Amino acid sequence: MKTLIAFATHHGTTARAAELLKNELGADAIDLVNIKKQKITDLSAYNTVIVGGSIHAGNIQGAVKKFCETHKDVLLTKRAGYFICCMDRSEKEQEQLRNSYPAALLEKAIATGCFGGEFRLDKMNFIEKAIIKKIAKISESVSDIKTDAIKEFANSFKA
Repeated sequence: MKTLIAFATHHGTTARAAELLKNELGADAIDLVNIKKQKITDLSAYNTVIVGGSIHAGNIQGAVKKFCETHKDVLLTKRAGYFICCMDRSEKEQEQLRNSYPAALLEKAIATGCFGGEFRLDKMNFIEKAIIKKIAKISESVSDIKTDAIKEFANSFKA
């Protein structure tokens, strides 16, 4: 069984979460693909497809939305899962997950997850830093990746 973890990342957090997920799944036949850098046109080689992206200003990257729209019919036939990375710990986290992916895909998903996030000031431009420092009231980079959520997500696929 071959697995694809397709993701989009802006500052590297989603790539890190995807790598942690790959390690938790423990399978050798897992391809990690940053869909912002590499196009995927054919999903036929994969039994399982996991899609992830990060939330910025309340929205997931356009590359993730486009990937899901383009491959929606095929994704509905696969063992699939969907996740987001975000720093919002409120009830909005689940709302953001629901708003990030088509309802039909989420309904058929083996697993969905909110994997936490990071504010990586070293990866942000001046404007991003200023906004994050003001809104989040932080002065240095913060990491809050939820490894327990990643393990739970992986266990759903291993079951």
